[in-house]
Amino acid sequence: MGRLDDKKAVVTGAAQGLGAAILERLAREGCDAVGWDLNGDALEATTRAIAARTGRRITGAAVDVTDAAGVRNTMDAAVTELGRLDICVANAGILISGDATAFDASRWRRVIDVNLVGYFLTAREAARVMLDGGGGSIIQINSKSGKTGSFHNSAYVASKFGGIGVTQSLALEFATQRVRVNAVCPGNLLDSPLWIESLFRQYARNQGISEEEVRRRYIEKVPMKRPCTYDDVTNVVVFLASDESSYMTGQAINVTGGQEMH
Repeated sequence: MGRLDDKKAVVTGAAQGLGAAILERLAREGCDAVGWDLNGDALEATTRAIAARTGRRITGAAVDVTDAAGVRNTMDAAVTELGRLDICVANAGILISGDATAFDASRWRRVIDVNLVGYFLTAREAARVMLDGGGGSIIQINSKSGKTGSFHNSAYVASKFGGIGVTQSLALEFATQRVRVNAVCPGNLLDSPLWIESLFRQYARNQGISEEEVRRRYIEKVPMKRPCTYDDVTNVVVFLASDESSYMTGQAINVTGGQEMH
């Protein structure tokens, strides 16, 4: 018996990386789930593999979280497939970094659209069906950048600060209706595809140093002197998804090895 036995979940940004890790951890804890992602081919491979490894009903749906009608329709389809919705993990996000004086406005807006508007659209549709279904837990995957500024990351930080505001506001709105809304703020997942395939290169270019030096600097910033791992994050996600956190809403929980403490 898992801690989330027979719960039903939706996880966005689930094709790879942290989203796939969250989807698999929920399945191992007893969930049936629908993963969402823009990359339908990668998502299909991920969900098929997780279903085979866990024996749970894990399927996928290609969706753009910035498309309001698409999010609504895909949420309704997930509830039809699953029977109800107990957990929604809003993980979909992008990061584009750059010098503020040269940051292309359309790219800046794109980060806000995916990370902030996309989170709101996902959370409101999850709340809508949870209110009709007797409650549930909505969890945003935020960032330590939702708590403090970050060099050359004005768009990402704005989206994540805003996400905590949305989390707190929705938590207040639904507090008496058994829908809880919380956020998880991970530290740097230095071994994830996002870092390996994109961020090390972006930060090395922006800071004028090597990718190896970027990694060393980011580890040195952490009091525990190691990167954040998927398990570090999914442990907290499971807690927030479970009844063990039934008296918690509107929280933004740091998982940063002590790097962020407020």
